[in-house]
Order: sequence, then structure tokens, then C-alpha cells
Amino acid sequence: MILDRRRRLSYAMAMSGIAIGLVAVTAPATATTPATTAPAASPTHAATPAGAAAASRTSAARIGDAPAGYYFGTDSTGVPVATTGPAGTPALGGVYGGYTGMAGDWAVAAGCGPYRLAWSDADAAAASRDHRVYHAGVGAGAYWFMGGPGVDPHYDATTGEAAAWGRQQAAWALAAIAPLHLDQPVLWMDIELPGSTVFDPVTDNGWTSVYRSPCDAQPTGQEVTPTLARAELDGFAGYLEAHARLAAGVYSDPEMWTAIFGDGPASVLDHTYEWTADDQTSTLTPLPYAWCRPGTGECATFFGGVSPSSPYALSWQWSGGEGTRNGVGDFDTIDGPRTAAVTADGLPPAGVQETTGIAADPTTGGYWLTTAAGN
Repeated sequence: MILDRRRRLSYAMAMSGIAIGLVAVTAPATATTPATTAPAASPTHAATPAGAAAASRTSAARIGDAPAGYYFGTDSTGVPVATTGPAGTPALGGVYGGYTGMAGDWAVAAGCGPYRLAWSDADAAAASRDHRVYHAGVGAGAYWFMGGPGVDPHYDATTGEAAAWGRQQAAWALAAIAPLHLDQPVLWMDIELPGSTVFDPVTDNGWTSVYRSPCDAQPTGQEVTPTLARAELDGFAGYLEAHARLAAGVYSDPEMWTAIFGDGPASVLDHTYEWTADDQTSTLTPLPYAWCRPGTGECATFFGGVSPSSPYALSWQWSGGEGTRNGVGDFDTIDGPRTAAVTADGLPPAGVQETTGIAADPTTGGYWLTTAAGN
């Protein structure tokens, strides 16, 4: 979740054989989200051009999330939140609409070292309290920092093995979240090209290059294809569907997504929830109104064929990630009604028995890990 956009994009372009040079960057590109175009209305609440225009006239004075149904939340590294009563979102105001943290990392699970996790117990507890006690926001959730096929210890260039690597990471992820008190019905796959070795030994997480071993930063010269990358994603999602009462979601951004999955069939997401990191800013004003920051031309752009009006577009990380610094932390806009509606999609298939809970007390409303009957 903590990325350097310029370093990551330069790396991705270089891996594609494109010669690049140093250029001056003064503002994020907005070609995919023209200032004259507003996102379509949500099925559950309006986000119209007229509404965005009205918000732009008052956004300097506005405190808190808007319009109704949208929440501000945070992710990853902790931000200062109240430990009692309604937490409130620091620096932005409004209710504390949700927290999503890194529950686990492929590199740690594979034994590559004691890499730190971007997780905050305090923020998770505050978001969960707001959700369960004060009936506000979507509560606490988690993501798994994914390693691509290129860091699979059993890599053999087949889709079968790539899918198995995805299933292995899903099993690790479910074990990691088992002791946590989570509320969100989505478990997120963090699929990115980090451009650093803060959380793992390689700068592309094994999504573009194949490495000699999971913990060895020496590439073999082989490249990961979009087909292999998609097989891994589907393996993770399939394991989750079979073993957990949780839906699969993906955190990425349009440029990273294309760099990894291309623009062909492997890139198309059907019935998979999205959390986009597009159009990051270090400025906290004006505050977003739905999926846009009024008057800036900056709007959330999703990926894999998903539009802002899709019920699968759930969250937008708009500040603090991708190398932006706002002095507080990572901020997100979350569609509350869409997130609440995910629950039905997260039900286990027929023949699955519930065995162990995420929440210690089943009356708290936490989601439950499950295992296939007979396994």
C-alpha cells in the first residue's frame, strides 16, 4: 500500500522494454478522469455532476465524509484515533468509516525475513468499535501482500502451479486473520509493483520477473506472463470461496494492473471487488465527494473493466499511498452500502461447514472462517 508511483512506473516500463528518461512531474496525470466527466451514480446513492459541483463550492468549509453512504477511512500504518467513544477520522472529520491493514506478507510466510507488517491494532479496534457499537462505517478489514508467480518456490511456468501458489497464499492469509476481530466481508489481495524492498526482497513482488528462489533477488531472465498472473489470482479467490465466508477483492491501480495483467482476457475482472489507488494526492483539501475531489479533475479510476458505478467498486485510496505524503497517513473513501451488500456474495458454497471464527464472540457480527466438509 505504500508505493512510489514514479519509481514503480519506471520499473514497469523498463520491464516492458520501453526506454525511459527522467521527466519533470508536477501533478498526477488525469487523462483517464477528465475534469468534465463525473462518475456515474451509485445504485444506492447519487453522485451526480450537479452534486459534485455543489460540493466544490462548500468543500473548503466541509468537514467529514459525503455524500450519505460514503465514508472516510484509513489503511496500513496507524493514524492517531480516539480509544473511547466514536473515533472520528483524523484530519478529515466525520465518523471513522473503516480501517484496512496488512494482516500478512508472502515474504514473511515464505521465511524470507522479519519484514514489518503495516498493521495497527489501535486503528482496527477503533474502526470495529465505530461499526459494532455506534453502527457507523464498515469496521476493520485486512489485506494480504501478494507475491506473484515469479517468487513461487515451485515455479514451473504452468498455470496449474501458479494457481497452487495462489491457494497457498490464501491459506496463509486465512491463518493470519483468524485471531483478528474483523468486520469487513472482503479479504483483499494487494497486487502491486512496490518499487522497494520494504516488505519483501524483490522490487516487483514477483509479478513481472521470475527469481531463483523466493528470497533471492537474482532474476532468472524469465518473465511472468499475464496468464500466469491471472491463474494465481484465481487460485487465491477460489480457495477463499471454498474455505471462507469472505469475498475476494483486489487492491491495485490501473497502471499497475495493466503492467501485470496486460489488456487482454487475463486483465478482465468479473465479480471481484476492487479497491483502487488511482489519482493520489498529498493535499487533503478539497475533500473527496463520492469518487471525485471537486474542482480538481481528480477522480477514482478502477481497473479490469470495473467502472465507478459498478457494485464491485468499493474503495478508493486517494492520499497517503503511492509515495504521496500528507503528514497524517493513508486515506480512503469507502462506499458503505456496497460494502454491506457484499455479505451475500461471501457466503460459503453448499457442503461447507463453519469451524472457527474470526471474532471471539459470534454475537459481535464478525465473519467466520470455514473448511470444506470432509477436509
